[in-house]
Amino acid sequence: MNALITTLGALNATQSGMILSHEHVFVDLRTPDQPGYAQAKTAMVVALMAPELERARAAGVSAIVECSTVGVGRRADILCAVSEAAHFPLVLPTGIYREPWAPDWAHAASEVELFEWMLGELNGGIEQTGVQAGFIKLSAGDDGLTPCEVKILRAAAHASRLTGAAIGSHTMRGDVALQQIEILEECGCDPRRFIWIHASMERDFNYNLQAALRGAWIEYDQIGDPLDDHRFIARIQLMLQANLGDHLLLSQDRGWYDPAVPDGGTPKPYTYLSEKFIPRMRTAGVDAATIHKLIVENPFHAFAR
Repeated sequence: MNALITTLGALNATQSGMILSHEHVFVDLRTPDQPGYAQAKTAMVVALMAPELERARAAGVSAIVECSTVGVGRRADILCAVSEAAHFPLVLPTGIYREPWAPDWAHAASEVELFEWMLGELNGGIEQTGVQAGFIKLSAGDDGLTPCEVKILRAAAHASRLTGAAIGSHTMRGDVALQQIEILEECGCDPRRFIWIHASMERDFNYNLQAALRGAWIEYDQIGDPLDDHRFIARIQLMLQANLGDHLLLSQDRGWYDPAVPDGGTPKPYTYLSEKFIPRMRTAGVDAATIHKLIVENPFHAFAR
């Protein structure tokens, strides 16, 4: 039976409700060579972020996919502490972000070594937490994949093929997303396990269509600005008109504790989708069954393994 692998154990479809497919609890967008990178007191992160998870639960959210991977400050120990304090499940990633955030050890590692590392985190646990990674998160440069990024993607493809784990990629350009899909197919990985993160950043909607028709998930995950709601709703309606609603994910890319700013900064709540955007989708004519599919069924199918 497929299950969502979280910090609080596996959840099946009957145990999960609304799932936010792209958020952050702790992230450091500085490169790993910066002083103080990914460093924070666990108690301070818990104090700031556990209440945000509790507010998300009150707004109907049952789980959050935490997308801070290696290279952008992944701290599985801190994430587990926040999750346990709030009694709220998070889905954590294995994988490595793009250059120049990819650490030196990722450049030095072979494709096989990267594959074995990912497989270990998916099947065993992340670092010393004992919590399995629920999916693979990586990225691609806007001008195309570098050799290191190709190596990481190929390793992810083989790990996904053996475990069923989804591969989510921070990819801005449609031609790069299609290139990633081709590499996955060459490695024998099903494109239906690929999630194009930030797909709405590609202005040409035809790329969204092409990727979805190849089997990929299309993620519109920067919802949260009222001035942009009409644009996201228009894209959602185009996907639905193309009968591709089964390939669509919605989220906000919100949070988070930022160790680069004093006291972690001011987080953006995880509640905009529930409180503002979904009512606006209803007003725009999106029916209740479709909304349930987009926020409950689709993210479970995308991330469960």
